Amino acid sequence: MDLNLSGRKAVILGGTRGIGRAIADTFAAEGAHVAVCARNAEQVAEAVAALASRGVTATGAAVDVTDGEAVRAWIDQVAGELGGIDILVSNAGAMAQGGDPASWEQNFRLDVLAAVNAFDAAKPHLLQSAAARGDAALVLISSVSAAESDSASSYGPIKAALIHWAKGVARQYAGRGLRANVVSPGAIYFQGGVWNMIETNMPAMFKGMLERIPLGRFGAPQEIANAAVFLASPASSYTTGVNLVVDGATSRRVNF
Repeated sequence: MDLNLSGRKAVILGGTRGIGRAIADTFAAEGAHVAVCARNAEQVAEAVAALASRGVTATGAAVDVTDGEAVRAWIDQVAGELGGIDILVSNAGAMAQGGDPASWEQNFRLDVLAAVNAFDAAKPHLLQSAAARGDAALVLISSVSAAESDSASSYGPIKAALIHWAKGVARQYAGRGLRANVVSPGAIYFQGGVWNMIETNMPAMFKGMLERIPLGRFGAPQEIANAAVFLASPASSYTTGVNLVVDGATSRRVNF
């Protein structure tokens, strides 16, 4: 299937490792120009070089996405470098699992406010793209934890807030051709990721999680990237306001 992404300009928050990197690589493989940010400058430089080697324009910067002014400045810079923005993907996340006030604040600032600030800065460019091309997209990476709860952690409710916000964005801007969708991954495994660390340090927990997944395996970043890039593409131009759960049937709820 041709996703009609060649020449599109995609911006990914948290785009150097794991799911975010897979999303950036997939956009580039589809011929889209890509901008990524993360906190580690070396990882950004490596990602930009690898993306550019695919023959697309690639740019990136070390940005603390909890710094609203820094995010806004970077988004404006990227729009100038790429000649606009057609797609914004927010993958940055704190992954704080605690229920204490510090964990709530950390998750809120990194997961929600970073996405809100980035969207606010990118919105004029996204709307301009939608007016010119008929389609622009916001994609948020949430989590199956938004609807699954074992304890009073801050992580799930914050991820749930992203889903609620995306639905509002979808309805508010549908008439102007700007779509908003969410991908909610289950347990995703990659070297250096959370489940790799759990495998090393808490093997019983790792085994227990694996037993909960009906497909019998952890997901891969590429499997989330496939979903996110599809939802961002004109190939899904009638899809907006959706929360796509990609979890190997781990969750038990029925989505109507």
